[in-house]
Amino acid sequence: MHGRKGRKGRNVRTSFRALAVVAALGLSAATPALARSAGEPATAKDSTSAGEPASAGAPGDIVSSEPRSFHPLPGQPTNTKAWKINYRSTTAKGEPNTVSGTVIVPQDGKKGPRPLITYAVGTVGVGDRCAPSAGFPKGTTMEANLIQQLTLRGWAVAVTDYEGLGTPGDHTYTVGRAEGQAMLDAARAAIRLPEAGQAGLSKDSPVGIMGYSQGGQASSWAAELHGSYAPDLNVKGTATGGVPGDLMKVAKFNDGSYGSGLVFMAAIGQNAAFPELKLDSYLNARGKDLVGKLKESCVIDGSIGGAFTKISDVTTKNPLEQPDWQQRLRESQVGTHAPDAPVYQYHVITDELIPYAVGKQVRDDWCAKGANVEWHTVPVGEHVSGVITQSPLAANWLAERFAGKSASGNCQ
Repeated sequence: MHGRKGRKGRNVRTSFRALAVVAALGLSAATPALARSAGEPATAKDSTSAGEPASAGAPGDIVSSEPRSFHPLPGQPTNTKAWKINYRSTTAKGEPNTVSGTVIVPQDGKKGPRPLITYAVGTVGVGDRCAPSAGFPKGTTMEANLIQQLTLRGWAVAVTDYEGLGTPGDHTYTVGRAEGQAMLDAARAAIRLPEAGQAGLSKDSPVGIMGYSQGGQASSWAAELHGSYAPDLNVKGTATGGVPGDLMKVAKFNDGSYGSGLVFMAAIGQNAAFPELKLDSYLNARGKDLVGKLKESCVIDGSIGGAFTKISDVTTKNPLEQPDWQQRLRESQVGTHAPDAPVYQYHVITDELIPYAVGKQVRDDWCAKGANVEWHTVPVGEHVSGVITQSPLAANWLAERFAGKSASGNCQ
């Protein structure tokens, strides 16, 4: 574990890492998540989810849309049009829900089948104000500069807010199946948006899946679910990095360290998706206070507020030692199902939040199942820098897939 050499040293490191997160996109560790195995298809059931009545709408159907603007930085112009959308998706339990997101399309005059990236951001927090769609008009959304690099290539981008982030209910932070389905349905919604269709999006558009950290979990789940959940999408490949494939190992690694605030954010997400886990029954007074604050927090204040706090400090009993929580964690394992399209996967060898061995295990599991994986070890850097340095390379790889070039994996 990191950062236990005295209070002063811990505070310095916490402040440094907090500034690094803010300055370099705010990506953070994924921690315990809950979902079914990726090989098991979800089914929509008649129910009420996220505060809205279920309807007969299919996953990916648009509930509402309105014009918005996309700014990577405050006031920075882009030659794009954007729409805030609410669209149908599916919870980790297979129930219909509504998720929000943003569709961004370059205004370059192209009319043919335009490539589409469905993009999952890294951790932004669990408060509704932290949703990517809330920050795009103001130029405050983390990773917006990376998204702009995609639109400059002439690609449309659909960015999910994830379940419960900007819509009623708590954000199901790091719930893998819900994330993957939200990504795939965001792509469906973008294709079904009439205004985007006028700018070249169609059912024939080649689709790329892209994400890092929490977004790496989401994009990996989307890759695994594509064949069973959204085979109608013309997915050409997935670029994913910093993947938290074994969530129990990631949680133990961060417990009591500078990433521990993210463990508690994930507990909120687990409880949101699976209220029968009864998170509140495990919390002591300090834990209830912390969780209450985290529900209103974005990544930077949440990370600082929970840093160096052990699970045992805020609970009367560790939920991660209980069979029902452990079962949900096992169900969320990444690597149980081979993606049906090629994958570009990368991980920083010195990643201080998501252990390198955890990401590499995903690669090994996919390769063992016959997936086409191009694996890259990033020899220099840390967690946040990984996506900054690798995003252009990942985009180049996706461009080759869009161009119809075959992918040469390196499993052997």
